[in-house]
Amino acid sequence: MRAARAFLSVHLFRLLKIVGVGLRFGLDQLVLGSPSTERWARALRIALFWRNLSAPRAQRLRLALEALGPIFVKFGQVLSTRRDLLPADLADELAKLQDQVPPFPSAQAAAMLEHAFGKPVSEVFTEFSAEPEASASVAQVHFARLPDGREVAVKILRPGIERVIAHDVGLLDAGARLIEMLWPDGRRLKPREVVAEFAKHLEDELDLMREAANCAQLRRNFRSSPLLVVPEVYWDWCSARVMVMERMRGTPISQIAQLKAGGVDLKALARAGVEIFFTQVFRDGFFHADMHPGNILVTPGGRYVALDFGIMGTLTEVDQNYLAQNFLGFFRRDYKAVAQAHIDAGWVPPDTRLDEFEAGIRAVCEPVFDRPLKDISFGKTLLRLFQTGRRFNVEIQPQLVMLQKTLLNIEGLGRQLDPELDLWTTAKPFLERWMAERVGVKGFVNSLRREAPRWAGLLPQLPRLLHRALDPAPLAALREELARLQAEQRRQTFWLRLVAALLAAGLAASLAAYLISL
Repeated sequence: MRAARAFLSVHLFRLLKIVGVGLRFGLDQLVLGSPSTERWARALRIALFWRNLSAPRAQRLRLALEALGPIFVKFGQVLSTRRDLLPADLADELAKLQDQVPPFPSAQAAAMLEHAFGKPVSEVFTEFSAEPEASASVAQVHFARLPDGREVAVKILRPGIERVIAHDVGLLDAGARLIEMLWPDGRRLKPREVVAEFAKHLEDELDLMREAANCAQLRRNFRSSPLLVVPEVYWDWCSARVMVMERMRGTPISQIAQLKAGGVDLKALARAGVEIFFTQVFRDGFFHADMHPGNILVTPGGRYVALDFGIMGTLTEVDQNYLAQNFLGFFRRDYKAVAQAHIDAGWVPPDTRLDEFEAGIRAVCEPVFDRPLKDISFGKTLLRLFQTGRRFNVEIQPQLVMLQKTLLNIEGLGRQLDPELDLWTTAKPFLERWMAERVGVKGFVNSLRREAPRWAGLLPQLPRLLHRALDPAPLAALREELARLQAEQRRQTFWLRLVAALLAAGLAASLAAYLISL
C-alpha cells in the first residue's frame, strides 16, 4: 500500500493528464468493452456526452499518443510492430506516428557538452551550429568542426530524459496492468511484456557509447561495400551522453523527386536496399532495425547512407538458418518445408498435424506470388501469418520482433523507390547463394577454414592425449578405485540391513508385549 501511495504522489499530475487525454479521445471505449464493464462504459458516455467520438478508434488512439508526448509516440511506434498482438486497424494507424519533437535550447546543449568534455565548446570545436539539424524524443544532433578540419555530427541526449522516461515507463506499466484487468483481450495482448520490451529499447538508446559501438560494427561489416556508407565514430569525443561521428551528406531517401533530378537510378537503389537488408541479416546476423526514411540518405552516386544506430537487431546462427529455410521455402512455394521448419525449431507443438499447418501457410502465401510489390501488403501478409500461427499455437520469438519491424520499413522504402520491384526475384538468388555457402561444398570448405585455427592448436596435442588415454596405469588406478567403492557400498548395505532387522525385531517384540497385556 505504501508503494502505491508513493507511486501516486510522484506521478499524480502526469497520471491525471494521461487519464484526461484518454477520456478526451475516448480510449475508455477501447478498454471498457467487455460485458462486465458495460455499465461503467455507459456511465462515462452519459457523463461525457459532449465528446465527439466519430473518428475511428485507431485514429483516436494515435492522436492521444501524440498529445501525451514523445515517449508515448515512441511507444506507439514500437507497438505498431507487434502485429502478432494488435488488431490490424490499430497497427496500421500507429505506424503513421512521426517522432517530431521541438529541440531543447542551444544553451543547454552547450552546457551538456562542457560537462562531458570538461572544457568550453569553443576549445573542442572550431565551429558549432547553435541550431540543431535534427531533434527526436531522446536526443538531438548539431553539426560541428574539429580542430583538424573534420566535419562532424554531435548527438546529445536530452537533459533529464532519464527521469522523464522512468516516470512514463512506470505509468505505461501501470496502464498495462489495468488493461489486463479490464480489457477482455488484455492478457492475450501481453501489454506488460510489450512495455518491458519498449523499456529495454529505450535503455539501449540512452547509452550513446552503445550506439557508437553499433555504428562502428556496422561500418566494419560494410567497409568495402559499394552499396552502403556508414559514418566513422570519433571515440575520443564520445561518452554515454555525447556521440561524435563523421558528418554524412546526401539526399533524404523520401525526396524521390530530388533523387530523380540528381540522376539516381531508383530501380537499382531499390534492389540495393533489398541486398543490404539480406546481407545484414544472413551474412552478419546484425542489422539496422530502425530503417525508416528519416534515418537514410542517398549519395549522388546512388549509395545508401545509414544514420541513427540506437536500435540494432541481432540473430544467432540458429535464427539465421531457420529464417533462410523459411524464406527459401516461401520463394520455392515449398510450404511443407516451411511447416516442418517451424516444428523442428519447436515453435509449434510437436503434435501439430503437418498437413494442416502446411495448408494454413499456403492459404496465406500463395496469393502474393508473381505480383509486383505495389500489389502486395507485407503488413497484411504478416498479420495473416500471425493469425494462422495463433490458430496453431505458434510461439512468436522475441528476437525476431525487430526483424519484423525492419521488413515493414523495407516494404515502405520499396514502394517509394520502385513500386514494380519483385522482392521475391531480387532476394531468391541471394538466399540460394547464402545457403550454398553454408550447406554446400563451399560451405564445407568455409567451415573447415573457420575451424582451422582451433584444429591447428589441438592437433599437436593429440599424440599426448592419445597416450594418456591408452596408458594402463590410470586405467589400473581407476579399476582399483571402482573396486574400493563397490566394497564400501557392500559394507554400507550390510549395516543398513542389520539396523533394519533390529528395528523390525524391536517393533515385533513391542507389538507382542502389547497384545499379551491385553
